[in-house]
Amino acid sequence: MRTKDLVVTAISNTFRSKLRTTLTVLAIFVGAFTLTLTNAVGAGVSQYVDAQVGALGSPDVFIITQASDATAAGDGPVEYDAASSASVSSQQGPPGTTTKALTDADLQAIGDTAGIESVDPIRSVQPDYIEYESGTPYEFSINATSAVTTADLTAGAQLDGGATEAQLVLPDAFVTPLGFASADDAVGASVSIGITDILGAKHVVNATVVGVSLESLLAAGAGANDALIAELADAQSGGIDTAVTSYGVAVAHFDTALSTDAVTALKADLATAGYTASTIEDQLGAVQTVINGIVGVLNAFAVIALIAAAFGIINTLLMSVQERTREIGLMKAMGMSGGKVYTLFSLEAIVIGFLGSAIGAGVAIGLGSALSAVLSQGLLSGLPGLNILLFEPLSVAFVIGLVMLIAFLSGTLPAQRAARQNPIESLRYE
Repeated sequence: MRTKDLVVTAISNTFRSKLRTTLTVLAIFVGAFTLTLTNAVGAGVSQYVDAQVGALGSPDVFIITQASDATAAGDGPVEYDAASSASVSSQQGPPGTTTKALTDADLQAIGDTAGIESVDPIRSVQPDYIEYESGTPYEFSINATSAVTTADLTAGAQLDGGATEAQLVLPDAFVTPLGFASADDAVGASVSIGITDILGAKHVVNATVVGVSLESLLAAGAGANDALIAELADAQSGGIDTAVTSYGVAVAHFDTALSTDAVTALKADLATAGYTASTIEDQLGAVQTVINGIVGVLNAFAVIALIAAAFGIINTLLMSVQERTREIGLMKAMGMSGGKVYTLFSLEAIVIGFLGSAIGAGVAIGLGSALSAVLSQGLLSGLPGLNILLFEPLSVAFVIGLVMLIAFLSGTLPAQRAARQNPIESLRYE
């Protein structure tokens, strides 16, 4: 019997006992359906978290501040040092914590640290409003670290850090109020940003919208390239040479080829020098760990359901072997080898596994896609860009392949029993 004939026969034999096969397929369906949904939840949430992480910064940068001198309870105040006590409010420690500002000397020291490729201070600007074509102005803010972030774009392109033209990535919440028909319509438009200098005078800076981004939960404000930040900072200074030599935060780039241990060692070197360095992974690693843990637990329940279904496959095929004992004896008496008998029953197990997994995955995709669309317009409408159920082709294929593998392994015992049947004894079986 050729391979093609074995496959056709296996498919035909699978439906000999329709009720028993249907019940076994349904048991597999439950496990495959659940596993497909839980994988989709994990993929959807992970994609959203990755997009939010991109709004905080690139994976190859440190956010660096001076090590905090916050006092512990009962230690008393820290003595003032005119040479080094310039401070800024900290957003990384407890409320009220202050952190020493970075000086040009600090930037030089950080840049000289082995493993650091470049270091740039973050200049904070506070624009008053944004408007388009003398329309209604709206209150507006800029993310100070946007030059090193990756925006979750709905239209346009990312900021060009090397461009001399003032560029802006506009939050999508401003598209309609400013008078644009769509996000694509906003790309390429010139907008006006109002800012007040230190003397109270008003200034207007023009910028080109290069992209439109979804709102981020972790980093508020629009994105601005270095050229726009510099232009706004100059306007904010009112033309006065403030000779800024202290900064609250700096961004340091390191080699992406560094191993995790090397990055940890680099952070330790900076800590020894008196600086606090943190990566995006440091800030959100715990969040991703919790998400992976929850998805892992849900997947475990799905696997348990599949294991239970595996026993159903074993039971179905063992009964099939018993009912077809004389048929097996006849096939072997006519020259069919034990190996082909084993292959025939293994293929029957695989067919059952394929039916259950394919139907389960298909139903999960259909229902899940509809549910995700409803949730994104309702309960999850406050989380733009979140596709709570993201069905990735490779993930779905993995589920189907895993279930077929489990089905094959489950069919091994019945297939071996069928292959070892003695043809003479089998023909005498009543």
